[in-house]
Amino acid sequence: MTKLTHLDASGQASMVDVSDKGVTTRTAIAEGCVVMEAETLDLIRHGEAKKGDVLGTARLAGIMASKRTHELIPLCHPLLISKVRVDCTLDESLPGVRVSAEVKVSGQTGVEMEALTAVSIACLTIYDMVKAADKGMRIENVRLRRKSGGRSGDFEAP
Repeated sequence: MTKLTHLDASGQASMVDVSDKGVTTRTAIAEGCVVMEAETLDLIRHGEAKKGDVLGTARLAGIMASKRTHELIPLCHPLLISKVRVDCTLDESLPGVRVSAEVKVSGQTGVEMEALTAVSIACLTIYDMVKAADKGMRIENVRLRRKSGGRSGDFEAP
């Protein structure tokens, strides 16, 4: 079993010391979706949501959230993020919106949590923007899709 790095010798939560780790380029891609009624998706598609530009607002919220991850998750390191891309794509087959985020850094620790936070907050923003039309929306399948760089190597979800 893999030893958890956020636990000290006595089993208490602690921030990982990354001072001995080398600076490498690290990238993480996360994804998730907001499932909604077809009529709600049409509101977004046609720009008819009362609160305004749903997808543009969600993209900005995701970008902003990724940069503040260390303020939200207690044991995350503050990072000097070099790239954040959040994409929101309408998907009739859900029906709903698929959200993905790519975060990149040159540093001593990874950006998985930043990518997951970006997706989560973008999905929550979509929900908030159109909840008046559809309170039954569901945020689903938020997960790490891929990561590269760092001591643990690369990962790609099946």
